[in-house]
Amino acid sequence: MKQIESIILYCLKQLNCERTVYSIFHLLNGKKSSQTIQDAHLFSLKNFFGIYEPLKRDAFEEIIQSMINENQIFFHGDQRYHLTTHGKTLLENNPPTYYLDGWNYHSITNLFWERLSLFIQVTSNLVYGEKRYIPIQKNKEHHQWLKSVVKEIKTPKKEVGELVFAELVSCFDHFKGVDPSIFVFRLTGFKLIGLTAQQTARKLEMDEHEYHLAFIQILHYLIQKIGQEADQFSILSLLIRGLKQTNELTLSSRKTWDLLNQGYPLDHIANLRQLKMSTIEDHLVEFALHVNDFSIDSYVSKNLQEEILSISRKTGTRQLKVIRDKLNTATYFQIRLVLAKYGERSWN
Repeated sequence: MKQIESIILYCLKQLNCERTVYSIFHLLNGKKSSQTIQDAHLFSLKNFFGIYEPLKRDAFEEIIQSMINENQIFFHGDQRYHLTTHGKTLLENNPPTYYLDGWNYHSITNLFWERLSLFIQVTSNLVYGEKRYIPIQKNKEHHQWLKSVVKEIKTPKKEVGELVFAELVSCFDHFKGVDPSIFVFRLTGFKLIGLTAQQTARKLEMDEHEYHLAFIQILHYLIQKIGQEADQFSILSLLIRGLKQTNELTLSSRKTWDLLNQGYPLDHIANLRQLKMSTIEDHLVEFALHVNDFSIDSYVSKNLQEEILSISRKTGTRQLKVIRDKLNTATYFQIRLVLAKYGERSWN
């Protein structure tokens, strides 16, 4: 079974027809919208956030149609889908990949790959004493970063290649069930040009979607492994140092946060920033998701918070309209705020 299908089946199972199938598309793309970010938290789908940013809408729709044709899912109405019995069995036997961690790593994945691929190219040429070659990465900031890292390494330059190789082998020794060729064929070294993603997929006879997810999985695994055991990887740990995850507040919401902390009421903030009140409310939902000590008590009373959570648990839904119909004393904004604040804990 294809990994992209397994991920979509899992997402559909978690969403339970409470969102359209395109919410999955936006999730995979890493769309920085309040709804997508909230969905990632509420439905425990953070691992898949932003893992497939290049995925196009028409390609996504082709995958969905293929899954319908293969009796994995069926149309429920209003762009929503349920798993068939066959789809449920497939998902049980083929759960999504464990090492994908889009929420924590999607913002640094490309930068890590660019650093790693450039570092390996440079160390490979150092081993052979080659000074005349075209860097695989054109970004001048990467070149400056590399110079500072190379200066910091005390190991003789011609021995660095062996050390990097040993550390990568050690990483992959603990990474079972994955073909390292998915990663290795992309590397550029002495008198060797790495293959593109498309070329590697063809060489390994892999579907383009499968190849992309497998490659991202390897990068996420490496980031996680190196980060957790930095003392074991003296060279590779240098490649993730300073990489900053940017999953917290968006630039616009930060501006709202600053004004809120200055004591301005919401309507005044909206006027100052010339934004709709609904946009300011979106920002507060972000605060509830990302700021641990952010209190929503001034927007939703404690009693109303409990009522919202109770209805959500009893009805088995996070659909705003369903909760609102049963509790018309709460606004949609208040419901969103409560669900965002308690996130994945809202049903516990």
